[in-house]
Amino acid sequence: MIRVAAVGDVHVGRDSRGRLAPAFETVDDHADLLLLAGDLTQVGTEDEAAILADELRGVSVPIVAVLGNHDLHSDQTERVVSAIEAAGVQVLEGEAATFKFDGSTVGIAGAKGFGGGFAGACASDFGEPEMKEFIRHTLERADRVEEALDDVGDADVRIALLHYAPVKDTLLGEKLEIYPFLGSYLLGEAVDRAGADLVVHGHAHHGTEKGLTPGGIRVRNVAHPVIGRPYNVYCLGPEEECAVGERVPAGSVEPAVE
Repeated sequence: MIRVAAVGDVHVGRDSRGRLAPAFETVDDHADLLLLAGDLTQVGTEDEAAILADELRGVSVPIVAVLGNHDLHSDQTERVVSAIEAAGVQVLEGEAATFKFDGSTVGIAGAKGFGGGFAGACASDFGEPEMKEFIRHTLERADRVEEALDDVGDADVRIALLHYAPVKDTLLGEKLEIYPFLGSYLLGEAVDRAGADLVVHGHAHHGTEKGLTPGGIRVRNVAHPVIGRPYNVYCLGPEEECAVGERVPAGSVEPAVE
């Protein structure tokens, strides 16, 4: 079995030093891999990213991250990524990473995603250039998700790591008016076309943890305010290998850390 810890929206600021390190002390005991689903910083500065890197240095398992909208705010993206990667974190944007654990291969397809809305209430690339640019950006990001999942190949476990939501299920609790700024159905369609065992995302602080893509792939909103704990752990593997409450056979997902 593969145990995947995940959390998003930790929003590290200049006053966050010493806050996350104790929370992540147990990750190595509970998980084989740690996923960070964007909004890692408060306003996307290199200083904040360096603090996050320091907080993660005690984690021994591989760490994979995507950026969120907060991480891009200060236009220091390259410096933010470099600071985070200095702690051994692999930051993905339309790329794939693979790992081997006990003979099983885990493929992570990472991309930020973008907004646009969902069936019945979504924008289209029609009208003003600004609107067309908005939706075309979402289409490009969705394509990156699909391409990254294709790059994962025939990994035993395939996970899509996003920041924006690919389904509206995990937005329940948020104001309907802001759904178009929290995610897009195009991301969910991309995941369904390429195939995955699990999707994790953040961004929706007042949303719901569990959802499904139209194709039946499990989606989990791991934004820190939603899960209310340092991280959730999801177990993926054959039913007989996973303890009750931890297994993810045939597409089911349950939290292992209470």
